[in-house]
Amino acid sequence: MTYLLEIAYSGVSYSGFQIQKNARTIAGELTRASKKLFGCECKIRGCSRTDAGVHARQFFCSVQTEDGANAVPPDKIPAAMNTLLPYDIAVKSAKTVPDGYNPRFETLYKEYRYVIYNKAEKDPFSYKLKLPYPYPLDADMLDKEAKDYIGEHDFTSFMAAGSDVISTVRTVTDASVKREGDDVIFTVSADGFLYNMVRIMTGTLLYIAEGKIEKGTIPEIIKAKDRGKAGITVSPDGLYLNRVVLK
Repeated sequence: MTYLLEIAYSGVSYSGFQIQKNARTIAGELTRASKKLFGCECKIRGCSRTDAGVHARQFFCSVQTEDGANAVPPDKIPAAMNTLLPYDIAVKSAKTVPDGYNPRFETLYKEYRYVIYNKAEKDPFSYKLKLPYPYPLDADMLDKEAKDYIGEHDFTSFMAAGSDVISTVRTVTDASVKREGDDVIFTVSADGFLYNMVRIMTGTLLYIAEGKIEKGTIPEIIKAKDRGKAGITVSPDGLYLNRVVLK
């Protein structure tokens, strides 16, 4: 039997989603909880490979059980799993899917949000949940700059080293920046993202705000296919996988 879980989590205490040796991960916690619930080893597949420290407001993963596993009705799984998981991981819903179902290959597009706490004063309650940035940001100007990310492009300039992807072409369907009180939020949707792509896109916008990169040059940076032309890779603290749309 295979179940599709919709989950949410804080990434503060984890080294990303994928299971790693000698590191605490979201998939590792799900594997332990699933073994207790279903009484067998379960195969966990996620819709994305979020990095260490990255959060998810919406995430999908499949749990494939073995023959002879405990039979648990899907509507009972969220409550049962949540008693077995740490408080910073929550199962929101569950349903059965065909065996072999992999949400990674069923994803149409994903939306990420990067939240910047834009105020000089410290906010201890946003620690590791937002990026503190004390200097003034013009959200309207950055929104205009972010629009240049939209379209089908080769995003090599926005990919960190160490990736083994075959194609670096991605289609960004929407990109925007807006202010909500003391927060400046960069939202971007695409059919897929390269390694650290959103963090580099955000760093590039901050470099534009600081005058380290000229306004209106994002198309040139994309065309260059050169990581050195883009901005810094900002920390993962304010990054959220906000929405995932499946087929």
